Parts: sequence; C-alpha cells; structure tokens
Amino acid sequence: MTHPAQLPAALAGRLDAHARRWLVTGAAGFIGSHLVEALLLSGQHVVGLDNFATGHRRNLDEVRAAVGADAACRFTFVEGDIRDLATCARVCAGVDVVLHQAALGSVPRSLADPLASHDANVNGFLNMLLAARDAQVRRFVYAASSSTYGDSPSLPKVEDVIGRPLSPYAVTKYVNELYADVFARCYGMSVIGLRYFNVFGARQDPDGAYAAVIPRWARALLLGETVHINGDGETSRDFCYVDNAVQANLLAGLTEEAAACNTVYNVAAYRQTSLNQLFASMRAGLVTRFPDIAAAQPQYRDFRAGDVRHSLADITRARTLLGYAPTHDVDQGLAEAMNWYVARFAPSRTASVPT
Repeated sequence: MTHPAQLPAALAGRLDAHARRWLVTGAAGFIGSHLVEALLLSGQHVVGLDNFATGHRRNLDEVRAAVGADAACRFTFVEGDIRDLATCARVCAGVDVVLHQAALGSVPRSLADPLASHDANVNGFLNMLLAARDAQVRRFVYAASSSTYGDSPSLPKVEDVIGRPLSPYAVTKYVNELYADVFARCYGMSVIGLRYFNVFGARQDPDGAYAAVIPRWARALLLGETVHINGDGETSRDFCYVDNAVQANLLAGLTEEAAACNTVYNVAAYRQTSLNQLFASMRAGLVTRFPDIAAAQPQYRDFRAGDVRHSLADITRARTLLGYAPTHDVDQGLAEAMNWYVARFAPSRTASVPT
C-alpha cells in the first residue's frame, strides 16, 4: 500500500509544494484506489469516478480507513460512467490533472465481448478526452497497456516498436494512444500514456473468469484449491507492483518538462519472470506461515488465446524523462502484498511456523 514516505523524495516534495485538484477515473478499482489513497495522504484534493462495473465499494472503504477522516474530507466521489459525456464533463470541471484508469480490462473478456470493450475503452476514452479538453485540464494521464506490443518478438519492449494486436482489448488500448496523440496535436492538450506491464498488489480482484493471475493464485494456494497455469509455465511477464504504477502516474501528472509530455511510457520493473518462477515465489512466500502449502503443485492446461509469449519492458524513457525509479521488484511486491491476500482470502486460517 502506497504512502507518501514510499514515494521518491523529489516526488513527495513536489506534491507537498503544489496542491492540485485531481480526477481519478476508475477510482474504486485496483490501481485507481491506490492513486486516490496516495494523493489524499499527500494533501491533495481528489475527485473519483466509477460505475462499479469492475471496481468495488470496499476498495474506497479501505482508502477512507487508511487515510483517516480529515484526509477523506478532501475526496469527492461520483458514481457514474465514462460512456456518458455529460458525466465526464461534470467530473472534469475545475480539475488540474486527470488520471484516467477506467476501462474494461482483460484480453479474454474482450474476445468474448469485443463490443463492450470497445464501448468502454474507446468511446469512454474519447468522452474523457473531450471533457478534459473543454475543461482546459492541465494534464491528462491515461492507463495504456503492454498489450499494444502485440506480436512483436523483440525484447525488451521499447515504446516505438510495436507489432500487430492480438486481441480486441489490445486494439482498444492502441486506439487510445492514437486519439491521445491527435488531441495533443490538434488541440494542444498535454497528454501522457502509461503502458502498464502486469500490475499487481492489494485490492486486485481474484473473482470472475477474467481475474489476474497473482490474486487468483494467492486465493487458490490459501484455500487449498488448484492453481492452473496456461501453457507450459515458461510464458514470462514483467510483473509490476502497484506502488511503481502509482509513482509513474504522479510523476506524469506533475512533470513540468515539455519533452516528457505527449508520449507513452513503459511502466514495469524491468525483470522477466516466468509463470513457473512466479508460482514458486508465491508458494515460498506463504509456506513459512502455512507449511501445508509446500505440497501445492500447479496444473497445466492449454495456452490461452490472445496471450503474448514473453514480455519485458525497457523503462529507459520513463527513467530519463519522468525520473521513474521502481521501488519494488516482483518479490518485494509479493512480500508486501501477501498480508493483504491472506486477510482477504483466508482471514480465519491459522498460521504456523515449522519447528
């Protein structure tokens, strides 16, 4: 969980020095709720927007509990949908910085229902751009995606080299980048895209067919259920702890460097981890408290349609232009998130340490 003390000193200082009014769309979601929390703890005023399609009220309850009553008074929440232009205009009024996180994520979801993904991720995104333009928002930062790299085989992934999209979801996120570029050129907006690489951490939803791998596996391990691995387990990802994503958003929202704007950045930890390695790390992180988990073994099944085989991000651009410096690798992130996973998925389970 992100606190101001965990942010780079220069970033924390800039937040302290410049009180701004921020809008976080998808505020009740995984990443959005962490952004709201970090901003409130840093003394900022925050407007949150969510329609609870994938976000949860409990996430906002956790935020309010974490920041305290005084800070929570600086948070205004609006239940609404980015597919409604009037709602977008309402929440953008008087805002300095937009952190646009609202979207329908998941490659499998987009394959099952491409129209819904397009409606939220493209039409909703365009509504937010229009509303931010008309409200003369100073900076528009949006959640892009590593899925944009598609079938490009090159590693590490460099922002200017992409392949063909492998899913409707990837198409929608690439269209976001195209629209952002056009709005910057045509309307003079200051826009920054952040290509997230497999962000994980507390509040990430394990439920449903489209749940992310880490919370889904954490729940399965804690409840004695089967962990399923798609393919042979050698598929790899650059897993990025949520604190790193929060840092990148705040840096993008605060930068005064013209050269840093109107582009996209990889947001990752620059470490390649296979699914087999991830499973071993998660099991090792839990077994000291729950020795029976040592016997857990994954079950392998078919590769999943639309998935890329390997992913690793070059983060040079973000380091150089934004000052991005990841504070957590995958193991550090898992260690920090594990208490939340235990409390969320198996609160009554008795921990024991082998003698």
